[in-house]
Amino acid sequence: MTPRTAATRRRPALAVAAAAGALLVVSAALGRYVRPTSDDWCAAWKTRELGIHGITWDFYTTQNGRVANAFLNGVTYTAGLLGPQLLPTLLLLALTGGLVVLGRTLTVRTGREAPLPALVAAALVLPALLVYASPLPYQTLLWAPATISHTLPAIIGLWLVNAALWAQRRGRRARRTAIASALAAGVFLGTLSEAFSAAAGVLAALAALAALPRRRTRDGRYVLAWCTAGCLGLAAGLALLYTSPGARARRRVHPPPGDPFSTTELTATVRDWLRVWEWIAGSAGSWVWLGAATAGLLLGLALRTAPLALPPLAAPDPPPAATAATALTHGPGADAGRVALPGRLALAAPALAVALASLAVVAALRVGYGPSGWTYYRTWNSFLLPLLLALCLYGLLAGQALATRLRRPRTRTVAALLTTAATLAALAGLLPEVRALTSETRARAAAWDAQDARIRAETAAGATTVGYQPLHIAGLTEPFMAKNAAGDWAARCVAGFYHVDRIEPLTPHRGGGTP
Repeated sequence: MTPRTAATRRRPALAVAAAAGALLVVSAALGRYVRPTSDDWCAAWKTRELGIHGITWDFYTTQNGRVANAFLNGVTYTAGLLGPQLLPTLLLLALTGGLVVLGRTLTVRTGREAPLPALVAAALVLPALLVYASPLPYQTLLWAPATISHTLPAIIGLWLVNAALWAQRRGRRARRTAIASALAAGVFLGTLSEAFSAAAGVLAALAALAALPRRRTRDGRYVLAWCTAGCLGLAAGLALLYTSPGARARRRVHPPPGDPFSTTELTATVRDWLRVWEWIAGSAGSWVWLGAATAGLLLGLALRTAPLALPPLAAPDPPPAATAATALTHGPGADAGRVALPGRLALAAPALAVALASLAVVAALRVGYGPSGWTYYRTWNSFLLPLLLALCLYGLLAGQALATRLRRPRTRTVAALLTTAATLAALAGLLPEVRALTSETRARAAAWDAQDARIRAETAAGATTVGYQPLHIAGLTEPFMAKNAAGDWAARCVAGFYHVDRIEPLTPHRGGGTP
């Protein structure tokens, strides 16, 4: 391949990477305009007054039992607003980096070479879709309590898989460390997010089932042990959460709807699950999800060598004659790129995994929040990232199949250009959401800063009661939304945040007007 031809082939991927990267840069920059709302008020106030240990104990004993969640909230709010404002950038960097590492690892394991521009392009498109194709972009990326509970867990899971794949080729000690880490991480995740724990448990159980036919091989035993450790950790974490005083107090306020395994509840769960997928597939902008498939298609067209088979969940031991370099570079051997499952079943596995994971999330939401649980859109991130990965994988396989049929370089170039156009169109479909999020976030930040300055001036003058104008964004709770003052936890947290006895609705005669 001449340098000119290579450059021509890189340009489509570079165009996609630039477009997706620009969206993510804008998204990260919006962190500058993050201001407290809803749970932010409580987390910021309690972290300041109680410290990280204190807010963790408060969650365990009085709130909901999510000790890992409380710990991360405490870490986030230790430096005031700096943590919530930096968090979106850190999340996007961690997610993009994790996707690049995962793609690189899997392609190398199957003896393929993925050009870096195409790999980076796909890794940038998926986070952009995760943020802006979701029902509530603000809660997915910018609202720290939601990102800690429902975006960060998926990123942790992604890096756990990367670590497990790395340890698979690094000897017995590395494997044991990875298994122990899966157990510890499972406990942590179990007390971080019930929704993600449900999805992760299903995915780990399916991976273990797929590894059963190779349980007598070293790699098969490793996958089984790693998945089992992860599931045991999740179960232990959920048990710690469920038996906590905070969880018992929460159940008294929000009692479970009934036996989750009864026919009535199972039917209702399936109905809610169908509603979730009806929204995903039937919303006005649902077609942008196909951007994940076209990004995978572009990557598949760029992969070098033979068509890519689905990577093995549990590869057999390398033959004795294989050298260490061959095992590390090309995976477990020439035949290891094929899964010991029937072809059609292997192709259906990613879709089945996403369907079951989403069903588990909906079931957990119904137990925790009742009939309206499925409408807590921020929790959908627990299965939306696996959905994007599955779409990208299907696109990649289609791209490799197409590449084998397009013998002429010019024809491949045309296919890459068409795929690039489709991916760019999907990214362009996100622009209305980007503009709306940018406008709403910046406008609220300006109004919040003006109100904050007024309230601080009043408290500095000795006021113990201040007026507050609710500043709503992304459907989140603000003071005075509760039916009665006793249930207005947001108002109490705002009062604590400003060191006043109480707040009351702002009226023009109180001075300052509506900010």
